[in-house]
Amino acid sequence: MGLWQLLLTLALAGSSNAFVGREATAATLDRAYPGLQELNSSFNSSLETNSSGNPKFVKCRSPELETFSCHWTDGGHGLRSAGFLQLFYSKRNTREQTQEWRECPDYVSAGENSCYFNSSYTSIWTPYCVKLTSNGGMVDQKCFSVEQIVQPDPPTALNWTIMNTSATSIYGDIQVRWEPPTSADVQKGWIVLEYELQFKETNETQWKMMDPVRSTSVPLYSLRMDKEYEVRVRSRQRNSEKYGEFSDVLYITLPQLSSLTCEEEFQLPWFLIMIFGIFGLTVMLFVVIFSKQQRIKMLILPPVPVPKIKGVDPDLLKDLISHLWEAAELQINHICRARARPALRTWIAKLLPH
Repeated sequence: MGLWQLLLTLALAGSSNAFVGREATAATLDRAYPGLQELNSSFNSSLETNSSGNPKFVKCRSPELETFSCHWTDGGHGLRSAGFLQLFYSKRNTREQTQEWRECPDYVSAGENSCYFNSSYTSIWTPYCVKLTSNGGMVDQKCFSVEQIVQPDPPTALNWTIMNTSATSIYGDIQVRWEPPTSADVQKGWIVLEYELQFKETNETQWKMMDPVRSTSVPLYSLRMDKEYEVRVRSRQRNSEKYGEFSDVLYITLPQLSSLTCEEEFQLPWFLIMIFGIFGLTVMLFVVIFSKQQRIKMLILPPVPVPKIKGVDPDLLKDLISHLWEAAELQINHICRARARPALRTWIAKLLPH
């Protein structure tokens, strides 16, 4: 299998001019024909796996849509001289039928093993193809457009201000602000950036991510006043998935709590627990009283037993008492009439004339 790979590598190197021309032409059309991009990716991966020691591209990056640079590894062989390892590029519109390869304009400005393209060599919405060659043979190739490789520089000037604290001085809200990357022309709208803020406590390892925003400030709520936090921010071009590097870490130390504040923190819950406990017991007591009202009444005020005389029928006793009341009324009426008759006669006699 290793011999077959070696033969394939030599065949590719020998026919690089014709083969590369066809592949680069296909790659420049990948925006109009999306299927060509998949073909280009498989071609690049096959080149990278030909030999683990071959030089290959690490990344191509544009920080502000005005310039870009490409970086590569030298394969561990020290092929840094322009005579041994060179970068060639081509750019063209899809209307053109020919392709012209030019050598890298600047091997110095972007650092070692890199090629820098200033604004004179940069065009957006135009497909680029770059290739690495060693002694005239191609070792790696990459095709892209500038807007696809935008990765902004880190935001700068991170700072924070405290907005407010809770009533118990346990938690606080802060506002984190920063400045856009100095290289990105966001004021004129040439590039539109989105920012992602991440924060964590100093002793934690997992960063918490906020949703991306277009503003240069983000509020953080309910931070513990006695904790120290770390904050960092990175940016990306809008509608892109590639973020740039993170900013320097901003360390946030909130004021320490006093002993009095800590004591109040623990007293307040106990006070509320006592109030709710008393209220709960009162409600339960009322529920028990109303649900067992008859039984409690009988315990407090037992019923008075009805007096009973052994051998006497209560119904007959009621009839006897009613007869006695009737006889007494007749006797009283008779007595009243007997006493009233003489007085009535005397009064009549006085009225009649003699």
